[in-house]
Amino acid sequence: MRTPVVVRLLLFSFVLLAFSHGAFAQVGISVGFGPPALPLYAQPICPADGYLWVPGYWSYDVAYGYYWVPGTWVQPPQVGLLWTPGYWGWGGSNFIFYPGYWGPQVGYYGGINYGFGYGGVGYDGGRWEGGYFAYNTYVNRVDTAVIHSTYSATVANISENRVSYNGGVGGVEARPTPQQESYASENHVGPVTAQMRHLEEARNNPELRASANQGKPPIAATVRPGNFKTGVVASSEAGAEYKAPLPDAPIHASQLPAHKFTPPNTGIAATDKEYQLQQDELATQQAQDHQKLEQQQEKEHQQAIEKNYDDSQKQQMEQRHTQQTQQLEQEHATQQRQMEQRQAPRQPATKPEPH
Repeated sequence: MRTPVVVRLLLFSFVLLAFSHGAFAQVGISVGFGPPALPLYAQPICPADGYLWVPGYWSYDVAYGYYWVPGTWVQPPQVGLLWTPGYWGWGGSNFIFYPGYWGPQVGYYGGINYGFGYGGVGYDGGRWEGGYFAYNTYVNRVDTAVIHSTYSATVANISENRVSYNGGVGGVEARPTPQQESYASENHVGPVTAQMRHLEEARNNPELRASANQGKPPIAATVRPGNFKTGVVASSEAGAEYKAPLPDAPIHASQLPAHKFTPPNTGIAATDKEYQLQQDELATQQAQDHQKLEQQQEKEHQQAIEKNYDDSQKQQMEQRHTQQTQQLEQEHATQQRQMEQRQAPRQPATKPEPH
């Protein structure tokens, strides 16, 4: 006999306490360029009765840029709650991430077509019926031999667009309806602990960074949150051609490329060999400088997460990281310029012309 999902006590106040949609918006991330398109992937089969689908999305970290948070099946914090996905929206000068939340209704999520019942408006993947969740098998993969609360209702795909953000150049043009705005006044519950662990696991996985997978993450979805080894599904293709962003200046040591030196060309083989050894030695030293600063900044970033820094503290930390990174690059540029000057071929002295 099936038992309904029960209310679970959660340890962290930011998970259990109810907030308004506006309160969650205030803790969003701000980025100067939009996320990649949503990749194409299949949904893994639902692991057990009572799990709800939470679609994958692009999150952002100052150290790594955009990274994919795989879609996954999650147990809601209490019976009757549904998931409203987070979304990226253009704020006039930057893209802002509005985090997702649990609530009695599915609210506004930017008109983004996440698929699997999240077509841009509302949710057509299932509904609560007397303490049990009934799954729409038209958009969800469910083993009906195990889960019996199912139905099949055709869902029209609102858009084939794989754009992952609202507003701005090329973004989805959708605005909240009066009904969706009314949902904003309802009590909301933030992501459960399993979702937060899932997010952290994704952030720490180099393969999920857009810079590494070019918008086609090798782990697009998982059966259970936080488990990236069994029951995972890879994306079949990127939602669009990936275009790497061109930031104005590096803000973190991990973004610094290896320095390139002009090969010595004095015309004397022995001298060129000696100069090349000097360049290699300096390149090694500078690479170590990059690594040392990157480790220091990553340690501070982890401390910010553990101590739950507020927006002001995070901003101060990132400003400090930017200054450190740029100062290191200025120092390296000076070292490289001085070496090139020392290694420049000497011009032969010219004899004065006879009068």
